[in-house]
Order: sequence, then structure tokens, then C-alpha cells
Amino acid sequence: MRKRQRRIALFFLVIMAVSMLSGCAPNPNQYKIDYNNPSLFQQILVIPMVNLLDWFKDFLGNYGWSILVLTFIIRLIIFPLNLKQQKSTRRMQEIQPEMMKIRKKYEKNPEKMQEETMKLFQKHNINPMAGCLPLLIQIPILFAFYQAIMGNEHIAQSSFLYMQLGSPDPYFILPVLAAVTTYIQLIVTGAQSNPQMKVMLWVMPAMIFFLAYQFPSALSLYWVFGNIFSIGQSFFFSRQDKNKVIEGATR
Repeated sequence: MRKRQRRIALFFLVIMAVSMLSGCAPNPNQYKIDYNNPSLFQQILVIPMVNLLDWFKDFLGNYGWSILVLTFIIRLIIFPLNLKQQKSTRRMQEIQPEMMKIRKKYEKNPEKMQEETMKLFQKHNINPMAGCLPLLIQIPILFAFYQAIMGNEHIAQSSFLYMQLGSPDPYFILPVLAAVTTYIQLIVTGAQSNPQMKVMLWVMPAMIFFLAYQFPSALSLYWVFGNIFSIGQSFFFSRQDKNKVIEGATR
């Protein structure tokens, strides 16, 4: 029962994210920023993003590069969440043998299996939903990025490589990359070994492709580069863990 409730809760979180973002039709006038009377959300996230994007554009000469630099900064800010996610994933992998024993022992009693699994998580201080947090925390950041792009006509009308930043990718390259890198990110963070996150392994890439398909290229560019950065972080963490294991074995 608890397992079903968690899956339902996770499903509705995803639906809420899709609903919030898919309702944002690319209409620059709708998200024009009123600097004299901005909303609280605009004061906290949107206007600072616009100012940073403008500043980096003046420094680098192109809004595309400005977006990549700001993405890098945002990923550094949420680095502690990614680190927590990696630690949780590592602990999940360490207790896999115990989890397999529980599943085998209570395979005919799902409720007891879930109860014992949760006790195991508590014993090892593991939050099975920790892997979702870095992804879900980015939903308001995405929304703010969208408003920053569509509310600033200079960004929306700028071009980078083959694309216009305020319009969807005409060749669907970024939507595909956004979905693929989201899937890879979930794999390298251990989603396939976490029963509570398995649904995200397929739902999140599909959701991201759907959003990137209709959203400005600038937003897709942010997501793809951010995913690549996170995947690199995950491989770095994994390599560090392997080096520690090797060092411990040679002592």
C-alpha cells in the first residue's frame, strides 16, 4: 500500500510539473517583466536571471554563451543536492543484497516486503526519494528561466549556432538530446536500482522531450548542458569512490 501511495504521489508531482510548464505558450507579451511592479517570483528568480544573462552577454558577446555560463553557476549552486543524491545512491547500492533477501523472503506478501524495506532504509539512514530532489527542484528554476527568456526580447530574438533562442529547435536536435541526457542522468544516479524511482526512468525523459519540443531553444540548451554537467559530476563521484575502495584494499 505504501509503495503504491509513493508511486501515485510521484506521478502527480510529474503531472503538476508538466501542467505548470506546458501551460506556458511561447508568448513574449504574456511574460513581459514589469520592473516597476514585479511579482515576488520575478523579484527572487526572474529579474536576477535576466540581469545575469545580460551581463554575461555583454562580456561574452552572445546570449547562447551567456546561458551556458549561467547554467554552470546554477549547477554549482545545487551541487550539494547532487552530492546528497550520489551518497544516497551509493548507500542504496550497498544494501542491494539485503533488499534482494527481503524481496525473496516476502515475495508473496508485498505489504510486509515494503514494511521491511522501509525499516532497512531507516536503519541505514537512506531517503529513497533523494534521487528525485535535484530534478524536481529545477522545476521553478526552469519556469524562471522561461520567463527570463520570453520576457526579454533581446534574448528571444538572438541566435546561437543554428537556432533562434526564443523559438523551438526546428530540427528537434535539442529535444532529443534533452530526453537522452535526462535518461542517462537517471541511469548514472542509480534510478534503475531504486524501486521508488523506476517510474521516473521513463516518465521524466518523455516529459522533458515533450516540453523541449515546444519550448524556446534557450530553455532546451540550459537543460541539455545542465544534464551533461551533472552526468560528468556523477562519473567523477563514481571514480572517487572506486579510488577510495582501491586505496582501502591496498592498505
